[in-house]
Amino acid sequence: MRSVADHVAVATALVSALPAEDVSLSDALGRVLASPATSRTDNPPFDNSAMDGYAVRRDEVASASESAPVAMTISADIPAGSGMPEPLAPGTVARIMTGAPVPEGADSIVPVEHTDSFAGVGGLSAHTGVNVAGTSVSITVAPPLDAHMRRRGEDVSAGDEVLAVGTRLGPWQMAAAASAGVARMSVARRPRVAVLATGDELTDPGQPLSHGSIYDSNGTLMATLASAAGAVVTVLPRAGDDPAALVGVLATASADLIVTSGGVSVGAYDVVKAALAGRGVDFAPVAMQPGKPQGLGVLDGTPIVCLPGNPVSVAVSFAVIVAPMLRAMVGEPEPEAAYAVAATGWRSPPGRQQYVPVRIHSNGTVEPATTGGSRSHLAASLALGQAFAVVPAKTDEVFAGDTVGLMRSTW
Repeated sequence: MRSVADHVAVATALVSALPAEDVSLSDALGRVLASPATSRTDNPPFDNSAMDGYAVRRDEVASASESAPVAMTISADIPAGSGMPEPLAPGTVARIMTGAPVPEGADSIVPVEHTDSFAGVGGLSAHTGVNVAGTSVSITVAPPLDAHMRRRGEDVSAGDEVLAVGTRLGPWQMAAAASAGVARMSVARRPRVAVLATGDELTDPGQPLSHGSIYDSNGTLMATLASAAGAVVTVLPRAGDDPAALVGVLATASADLIVTSGGVSVGAYDVVKAALAGRGVDFAPVAMQPGKPQGLGVLDGTPIVCLPGNPVSVAVSFAVIVAPMLRAMVGEPEPEAAYAVAATGWRSPPGRQQYVPVRIHSNGTVEPATTGGSRSHLAASLALGQAFAVVPAKTDEVFAGDTVGLMRSTW
């Protein structure tokens, strides 16, 4: 029986890196960087204020307190979006808004809350859109040097790498790129994945079930997992349990990777195994539970992964085998290993690496999502799980307090 690590190594060796393409920032969400994104500018591009308040020379208001406020003349009004202001005149302050450029000579910002304009003289209206240059304000709290100052380039400097090769672009990464002035990016092309659920017993959701039939959840599961991974997905029409029809359907796939479910075990009607064994696809048991029967190979030049038919087996096999293949295709590194403490115990099959859908408690401990553990037909239990606990093949029982691996169930 092949180990999980060996099987994954064989699987990832079947695929190649996809070519890069240039896309606009607006089209980059979910893509993986093929070249680093570098900042077009210093960020912030100029010294600016982190608060609504007053730009001051700190030494001139160092004695300010609630009991002995320091009165200062307001020499300028600086809203956000204004051009570079005049240097701050000695003995004065400038009213300044969050994000506005700090005038030369100022070395600290006094928040409006630390002045009488907030406490009541003129009320809050004294800090609204009316220009207050030429009036005065009393400082009631002495600021530290550089208080509430955002210095030019303190986030990144022009030319700095903002996002590294292999970064998957989520909302936070997109915002970082935008703040650095990045308008276009080089990203890996999206993998094209064709999925096919097999079995004469499968019926589309919403249709009446005949005796002996079940609803097809695997087609939805594989398609949505691949889509969540950033792939462009084609759902192939089901071919039933006819080997020749199955080969014909697979021949229509135009994809970088084909993923099937069902028909890979040792039964008399295991259609995928009957159709593809000897055609470049090898079928062998893998030391994992669930998901022991697996098929892997290249069909007419296209890598193909043949997963078991039980839904939990499909979910586990996709996360363990297919996801690393897709990451290899787009140049995304494998996630760092994660661990959790078991809140309760359960049995594990000796000699096979076990994957159990688990719930994660608020204290970080985990427990099986259902009393069925990792039994591979419990499709509804997947909705209750937040991750898979990973139990090594050498372990036959997990006890409360043991450390187990943790693999997120989502991409």
